[in-house]
Amino acid sequence: MNTNAFALRHIGPNEEDKKQMLDTIGVASLEQLISETLPDDIRLKKELNLDAPMTEHEYLLHIHDLSKKNKAYKTYIGLGYHPTILPAVIQRNILENPGWYTAYTPYQAEIAQGRLEALLNFQTMVTDLTGMEIANASLLDESTAAAEAMGLLFAVRDRSQKKNNINKFFVSENILPQTLSVLQTRATPIGVELVIGKEDRFDFSSDFFGALLQYPGKNGQITDIKTFISKGITANIKVAVAADILSLVKLESPGKFGAHVVVGTTQRFGIPMGYGGPHAAFFATKEAYKRDLPGRIIGVTKDMDGKRALRMALQTREQHIKRDKATSNICTAQVLLAVMAGTYAVYHGPKGLQFIADKIHNKTSELAKAIAKLGFNQVNTSFFDTLQIKTDSKKIKRIAKEKKVNLRYPDKETVTISINETTGIRDINYLITVFAEAAGKDTITLNSIAEHHNIPESLQRHSKFLSMEVFNSHHSETGLMRYIKSLERKDLSLNQSMISLGSCTMKLNAAAEMMPLSWFKWGNIHPFAPNKQAQGYLTVLKALEDQLSEITGFAATSLQPNSGAQGEYAGLMVIKAYHESRNEAHRNICLIPASAHGTNPASAVMAGMKVVVTKSTDEGNIDVEDLREKAILHKENLSCIMVTYPSTHGVYESAIKEITKIIHDNGGQVYMDGANMNAQVGLTNPGSIGADVCHLNLHKTFAIPHGGGGPGVGPICVAKQLAPFLPGNPVKKTGGQKAITAISAAPFGSALACLISYGYIKMLGTEGLTECTRTAILNANYIKTRLQGSFETLYSGERGRAAHEMIVDCRPFKAHGIEVSDIAKRLIDYGFHAPTVSFPVAGTLMIEPTESENKAEIDRFCDALISIKKEIDRTSLDAPNNVLKNAPHTMSMLTADEWHFPYSRETAAFPLDYLKDNKFWPTVRRVNDAYGDRNLMCTCAPIEAYMEA
Repeated sequence: MNTNAFALRHIGPNEEDKKQMLDTIGVASLEQLISETLPDDIRLKKELNLDAPMTEHEYLLHIHDLSKKNKAYKTYIGLGYHPTILPAVIQRNILENPGWYTAYTPYQAEIAQGRLEALLNFQTMVTDLTGMEIANASLLDESTAAAEAMGLLFAVRDRSQKKNNINKFFVSENILPQTLSVLQTRATPIGVELVIGKEDRFDFSSDFFGALLQYPGKNGQITDIKTFISKGITANIKVAVAADILSLVKLESPGKFGAHVVVGTTQRFGIPMGYGGPHAAFFATKEAYKRDLPGRIIGVTKDMDGKRALRMALQTREQHIKRDKATSNICTAQVLLAVMAGTYAVYHGPKGLQFIADKIHNKTSELAKAIAKLGFNQVNTSFFDTLQIKTDSKKIKRIAKEKKVNLRYPDKETVTISINETTGIRDINYLITVFAEAAGKDTITLNSIAEHHNIPESLQRHSKFLSMEVFNSHHSETGLMRYIKSLERKDLSLNQSMISLGSCTMKLNAAAEMMPLSWFKWGNIHPFAPNKQAQGYLTVLKALEDQLSEITGFAATSLQPNSGAQGEYAGLMVIKAYHESRNEAHRNICLIPASAHGTNPASAVMAGMKVVVTKSTDEGNIDVEDLREKAILHKENLSCIMVTYPSTHGVYESAIKEITKIIHDNGGQVYMDGANMNAQVGLTNPGSIGADVCHLNLHKTFAIPHGGGGPGVGPICVAKQLAPFLPGNPVKKTGGQKAITAISAAPFGSALACLISYGYIKMLGTEGLTECTRTAILNANYIKTRLQGSFETLYSGERGRAAHEMIVDCRPFKAHGIEVSDIAKRLIDYGFHAPTVSFPVAGTLMIEPTESENKAEIDRFCDALISIKKEIDRTSLDAPNNVLKNAPHTMSMLTADEWHFPYSRETAAFPLDYLKDNKFWPTVRRVNDAYGDRNLMCTCAPIEAYMEA
C-alpha cells in the first residue's frame, strides 16, 4: 500500500471494499459498472493531460515555495480591501476547524443551531451598525450586493413609477470602480439605465427611481448623505448606501438618515484580504422589503415544545421556489466568513470596535497633519481613514515602491492612502518619510497619537450599537473559545458523519488543501496589488485555469464568479455578448428543462432572457421531441439551452449529443450546469458532449468546503468562440480581449479559496481524479442496490444504473401518514444529515455519497434508512404519535422524569447499536417554520422581545 498517495487518503473505499460492493451490485468489475452507466459515445478517448500527482508533503512544500513569490508590502490601497488582524482564537477555532468549515447550508435547522446563532449575531451586528430593520445572513461581495440593492429598489418601485416605466438609477461618481463595473453588467439586462454623476449636482428628477452613494467615498471624502437622502425621500427616490462597516462605528448609521438599503463588506472585521476573497458582504434594508430581500435570512421561531429555536426564514421568496419569478439568483452566501466577522464583533464588543475605529481615525488624522506640514495639499475636508493628496503621483509612486509601500494612484495628480487596523505609529512615521523625500525635506517623527474629529458633527455617530448581551460577554480568549465550542456542539458536520446531499457533493476537504489558507503570504495580498507582488497567486490561478480547461475540454476559464449561481449568470452574459458580436442581439430565448435547478431560470431572467421550459419524459429525461419542436419554433431568437449533466435526476441521458446538436443547428449555444461535474471528471466532459460553456462548483466537485453555506466559487469554462468575452475588471486587467464588464468585485473572485481546488487537482492527478469519479458512481450504485426493497429509485439509466446520485421515492409512505420531512428528521436521531429533500421531485430524497465515504460509513447510512423503513411499516394513519412524527429526540426529552410516548426511550434515541458509542444530540426538537415566518424576528434581541412577539 502506497501510503504517500493522496488518492488513498481522499477516496473512501479500499480495494477489498470495492470488491464487496461490486459483488453486491452484481458486476464483475468497476469498468463493467462504468460501461453500464455512461453512454459509450461520450467517453473520453484519451486521458486528461495533467501533472503527475504530488504527495501531501510534496504539495505543502510546493505551495509554501509559491507563497514566497507573493510580496506582502505594507498596503494602503483601500478600495474596499484592507489588511486586518484575525484574532488567533477565531482562526484556530473557526477557520481551521472542520466542525465549522465542513457544515452544510442550514436547511435542517435542528442540527444547525450553532451556526444559525452565529449568523443571527452577524445579522444583529449589521442591523445595529447600519441602523436598518432587517439584514440577511451575508452576500458574496460589496459590488454584487450593491447590484442586488439596485435590483431590489427597481422591484419595489411604486405603482406610478412602474406604470410610467421609470428606470433611471443614479450612481455617485464616488462609488468604488469595481462596483460601478458590476452595476453596468447588471443594469442593462433588467432594463435599468445608469446615470453617473456628482452627488451635489443631482437634480432629484422624477425620472429616477433610486440612487446609490458611497459612504465614505472611494477617495475617502465623507459627503453629506443625510441631506441627499432627505431630498431623495421628498422626491420619491429611494437611496441605497454602500458603507464601510468599520467607519459606521464613528459615522452615524445611514438608516438613521432614512436610507432604504445599506450594503458593504465585512472584510475589515478580521478577514484576510486573500487577493480578493472570500469575504462576507452585508445587505440591510427596511422590513417592508423583506419579500424582495436577496439571500438567506435567519429568524427566531420555536420548536415542538415551545422552546426558542432558529431557522432560515421566508424561504418561499428564494430562487429554488420562485424560479424565473425570483428577483435574485443567489444560492450560495459567505457563511463561514460571516460567522468569523460576527464573532470578531462578539470578541471585541462595542468598546473594542470603538477603540479600533478611533485608533485608525486618529492615526489618519495625524498623518494628514504631517503631510500638510511637508507642503502637500490633502484635499479631503472630512474623512475616516483615507487621505487624498494632490501631487505628482509618479514621483510618490517611485519612492513608495522603493520603500515597499503600496499606495493608490487614481490619476497623475492624485495619491490616496487608506489606514487600517494593522497600522502602527512606526508605519505612520514610515509613510511620512515617503512624502518627506518627495518634498526634499527632513521627515517629521510622531511620538504619540492625539485624538481627532475630522468628521462633521451632523454625521458623527450618537446612536448606540451592539448593546445585546452576546456582544458584551466573551472578550477573553477563554470565554470566546468556550462560546465558539458551545455553538459547534449544536451542529452536525462532516467530522461527525456522512452528509449525503444530492447535487451538493459533500466530499472530504483535506487538511493539506486547507492549511495554506492561514498562511500570511496568501492571506495578506491586496487584489489590486501590482502583479509583481502577486506572482505566487498568478502562478496558481493560471495553473488552475489551465487545469479546469483541460478537465472540461474547453479553451479558456475565468475564476471571477464567486458562486455557482454567479457562474451561471456569467456564462449567460458571455453567450449574450457573443451573439451581440455577431449582430444577433435579438437572440434572447433560453430553453430550460423542467427538472433544472431553480437558479437556472432565475439567472436567465437576470441576464435579460426569456425562459421557455421543455418537458421531461416519464423516465425523467429531457423530452427530445419537445425540445426539438421548441428550438425550431424559436429558431430566429434562440440564444441557448441550460442543461445539467448528468441530469438532476441522476442519469446520464444518452441523447445528450443529439440535444446539443439540435441547439447548435438552430443558432443557439449550449450552457451546461456543472453542478454534477463530480460524475464527469476523467470519464467525459462538457466539451466532448457538445457544450459551449459550463460553470463549475469548486465547493462541490473540487473540494472547497461548504462552510455552513459558503464560500462557494463558480468559475466558467468556455469554448474558443466565447473566450474573448470572459469578464474583466476595471482596476486590474483580466478576462478576454473583448471582456464583458465585471461579474464580481475582485479580478479573480475568491482567489484564496482557489488554492484548495488547485491542491486537490495537484495531489490527485489524472488517475486520482478519474478514480474519484469512478468511485462516486460505485458508491451511489451500491447504495441504490442496498436500499432496494426499502426505498425504490425513481429514475435510472437505460441499463438500470444511477450516476453519482439517485432519487429515492418516499411518496408511497403517505399511506402510513409519513412525509419525506419525517424521514429527514428521524435521520437526525440516527446521527445523519438528511439527503436533499423534495428536489427536484416533491416527496423524494436525493442521495449522493461522494467518493470520500468508505463502505463502513455507507453501510451505516443504509442501515439507518432501512431501519427507518421498518419503523414506517409499524406506523399507521391512526397513530400519529409515533417515533417519526416526534423526531428528532433531544437529550432533555430522554432524561425527563416523564415519558408520554408509546415507544421506549431506547427506541427513540438508540434504534441501532452503533449510536451507543457515538451519539449526536440535537439541541432543539422539530422547529415550527410557519410560526417563525408569521412572527419574523431576525436579530438576537433579548428573550423578553421574543416572548412578546
